[in-house]
Amino acid sequence: MKLIIQPDDGPGPLLAALRNSKKSVELAIFRFDRSDIETALKELVARGVRVTALVAEDNRGGAGNLRQLESRFLEAGITVARSANDLVRYHEKLILIDRRFLFVLSFNLTYLDIDHSRSFGIKTQNPSLIQEAARLFEADCARRPYTAGSDSFVVSPVNSRKVLRTFLKRAKKQLLIYDQQVSDKEMLRVLQERTKAGVEIRVIGKTGSRSNLNVRKLTQMRLHTRTIIRDARQAFVGSQSLRTAELDSRRELGLIVRDPKVVKRLLASFESDWSTAAGIRDEVKSAREGIVSKKEAEKAAQVLIRELHPLTATVKKAVNKVVMQAGEDVLQDKVVKATMKKVVKNAVKKAVREAASESTDSKLPAEN
Repeated sequence: MKLIIQPDDGPGPLLAALRNSKKSVELAIFRFDRSDIETALKELVARGVRVTALVAEDNRGGAGNLRQLESRFLEAGITVARSANDLVRYHEKLILIDRRFLFVLSFNLTYLDIDHSRSFGIKTQNPSLIQEAARLFEADCARRPYTAGSDSFVVSPVNSRKVLRTFLKRAKKQLLIYDQQVSDKEMLRVLQERTKAGVEIRVIGKTGSRSNLNVRKLTQMRLHTRTIIRDARQAFVGSQSLRTAELDSRRELGLIVRDPKVVKRLLASFESDWSTAAGIRDEVKSAREGIVSKKEAEKAAQVLIRELHPLTATVKKAVNKVVMQAGEDVLQDKVVKATMKKVVKNAVKKAVREAASESTDSKLPAEN
């Protein structure tokens, strides 16, 4: 078993494996924009290797790029299957080569994920894992149900909740977690129970709003992997976060890893990233409680005054129009005064609410 670390290793391990394939390549695609990997796949077809691509039905941002990719693949002689639409997303990332090598990835075949994001991949020759991967790939290509055959092969929504819950519960000393959003209530409850039992838990990423776990934000690069290292002896590497949707409503894939060398490298990577990550626990707590420093408030007020200046002219114009139509005396009327104040106040409140909502949406974890 071998570990791929991104962005350190780049596309090299994948390209080398593809170029050494003899008979077949099967891969599942959620996002794809690597011209080097696309060229390698087309070259395989040209020399007689059977290439089959399972392409997701959709992803956030639309299906247009996926359909264009399908067209290019078909023109090159690549067999294309499309995922079903019974689940929210088909988000698994796997590559089978000659049914002898299996890659399970937590990154997409994109420049962003491979060149600019912390992510991992596992390469294995384990026959039972390869068999399970082939069964899953064939089932999803044919849109047939898949039943799990191994707890080491973690598939959402088939067995991931049960397997990952058990994986967390069995921690005796330590859980080190990379995760963009740990928010599933059951999983958070298990983590809190482990904390009370004396287990050290550290998270690089984000957790649910009521979590008091030790969390840091990766600042050196984008975080994309979903990885859990347990007691420095076992690890989970995959595509599913500890989020409800990714456990129960999407096709996701990961592996439970026991190889000492792989776990050791994952541990080293986590500790290195932790040492440079931002200690955001206090920042997150303050943000959740709505605490803003005096300096930040004054700065925001100055920006607001400057940006609202054009509104003064608009209000004056509206008042002049009222005077022209109803006379100057109407401005002394208490009802009119109250109405004017209420209209302006409500308009400002609405603008603030909309701006806050847009800001929150922009900070939600991207669909990966």
